[in-house]
Amino acid sequence: MQAAEKSTPLMALDDVISLAKADMAGVDALIASSLASDVPLVSQVSEYIVMSGGKRLRPLIVLLASRALGYTGDQHRRAAAIVEFIHTATLLHDDVVDSSDRRRGRDSANAVFGNQASVLVGDFLYSRAFQMMVDIDDMRVMRILADATNTIASGEVMQLMNVHDPDVNEEAYRQVIYRKTARLFEAGAQLSAVLANAGEATEASMIDYGRHLGCAFQLVDDALDFDASPEELGKNLGDDLAEGKPTLPLIYAMQQGSAADREMIRQAIVDGGLQQLPKIQSIIESTGALQYTAARAQEAADLAIDALADLPDSDHKQALIAIAEFAVRRRS
Repeated sequence: MQAAEKSTPLMALDDVISLAKADMAGVDALIASSLASDVPLVSQVSEYIVMSGGKRLRPLIVLLASRALGYTGDQHRRAAAIVEFIHTATLLHDDVVDSSDRRRGRDSANAVFGNQASVLVGDFLYSRAFQMMVDIDDMRVMRILADATNTIASGEVMQLMNVHDPDVNEEAYRQVIYRKTARLFEAGAQLSAVLANAGEATEASMIDYGRHLGCAFQLVDDALDFDASPEELGKNLGDDLAEGKPTLPLIYAMQQGSAADREMIRQAIVDGGLQQLPKIQSIIESTGALQYTAARAQEAADLAIDALADLPDSDHKQALIAIAEFAVRRRS
């Protein structure tokens, strides 16, 4: 990170949101109109999850990055809405696969409407997203989003294969979080460069920004699963362990812990469930696994910020920097 950027006071998240307020209002209006369906249950489930108060970081990145690159049109709003629809579709499907009953601090859509409705409405959102891609009428935009959607799906399958496998290493874990989380951040940032006709070098920088930011976000998410209250987290504490997911805090704790510690964590991953959660939290704390995960997240956030070095300075650039810092400081 450049010294000049380090000395600049960090923009508050409220200021970041305010900077994109007009554009986000346009995105919200587009989302609302695009959720309309002559099948009442489709609209009901879609609105329940889309309007449930999520952070909207992915569309926010599309909006801010487009303006930071000098884009003056309005197709970035459509691109942002598409990214949000793809993300929401993955949430609907994820909660069914993971049998989750909490999302964003309230009952998940599958807990309220059932698994069948959640899967089918997720499909509706995917297909609506592709309809909206056609409206942008740019083959590169469609290719980026189609490739990203395919990568996300493959990441979900990879994660499914890793469930209950205590031998998953950090490299394999990172492959999963890139595919299932960071890839959509990356696609959103890349779209901004494509819409702004920013050139290959800038497009590569935006890809780097989105990829590293997405990795930082997921690393923090996985650490919070062992170090936050359910109210902060918006879901049940220890959900990853209950589902047998070998995330980085568990992987590192197994590497650094005693033989007995390793065996306890291995068995918890194999079996799933939360019977040993307090003991495993203690092992995670004593081995420094949360600090290790936080350090890897900070490294990723710093790389995201470094990727913005050649962008002309502006409030929108500073907002992108602030989002990277927020990603590693958040508690939910």
